[in-house]
Amino acid sequence: MNHSEHIVYLFVIALLSTSVVVLAVVLSLLLLCKKKPVQSQETVTPIKPSAQVYPLTNIDAATDGFNHRRIVGEGRLGTVYAAIFEKGDIAAVKRIHCRHVLSNAGFGFSRILRSISSAQHPNVVPIIGYSEGPGERIIVMEFVGMVCLDFYLHQNPEGASLLDWNHRLKIAAGAAKGLEYLHEGVAPNIVHGCVKASNILIDVNFCARICDYGLSFLAPQEKRGLVGYVDDEYWKGSGACKESDVYGFGIVLLELLSGGLCEEGRLVNWASPLIKEMRISELLDPRLVIPDDIRALVRLAKVASACVGNSRKSRPSICQVATILSNLEMD
Repeated sequence: MNHSEHIVYLFVIALLSTSVVVLAVVLSLLLLCKKKPVQSQETVTPIKPSAQVYPLTNIDAATDGFNHRRIVGEGRLGTVYAAIFEKGDIAAVKRIHCRHVLSNAGFGFSRILRSISSAQHPNVVPIIGYSEGPGERIIVMEFVGMVCLDFYLHQNPEGASLLDWNHRLKIAAGAAKGLEYLHEGVAPNIVHGCVKASNILIDVNFCARICDYGLSFLAPQEKRGLVGYVDDEYWKGSGACKESDVYGFGIVLLELLSGGLCEEGRLVNWASPLIKEMRISELLDPRLVIPDDIRALVRLAKVASACVGNSRKSRPSICQVATILSNLEMD
């Protein structure tokens, strides 16, 4: 290599080196200046289910003109029909009795139904829609194909034997969880208004689900089907509240323990002294064998007594009750 070629060679090497350095600097600047993706500060708010408004004509067609063969239940507020809609969807349709419709014509039926339809919990039967018209108020609920606790305990001669003590503890715990959700887990909170065995449905796995919640506005002073399931303060003008719900739940616990009927408060008058005097074996349902270890049943009886034996101010909350019963269920 002569002198001229050597100079050119050095120049090319220097140029290439400079280019590499410049490129490295440019890349470094690009990496430093590159903006990090900005993460959205917005949180996705879950959409609350909203009750669907059904035309009355659709309800009429789905129930075959409210055919008596479609009746699956009857209560103090209305008659329940099995409804089959055009697409094959099955629902339970409660047709409110005319006397309640006429006495609550301007109470805001649709507003209340939209509010309570937000309740979604494994131990609660969801409300999926409603319908209204002149002289008609309809509530559309999920068809769960269940039997109510009242049927097991008081109507089916073989039903009580199917509910052994473990099943009864499970039902008590599940119903307490459902009522706890209504009282504290949904906004706005929902007062049931008529907690009793016929408003607790039981599936094949003995899971309890609460129905007919938030409807006390339809018949606040009708005594039929309500006397004995609410406290004395209810009839003195205080009306339905969380504390009156706890009282009704206490009655349900007494029915589970004894197998007896509420009988407009006579069950409380009979059971309370037995619990106070710790004569628990005399309280228990005679159709079942008394277990060797009755500690869980004694605890259940004490909870029931606290629910029905105290004033509203001294009554336990359903949250406290649910916690105790959940622990009993696990033992």
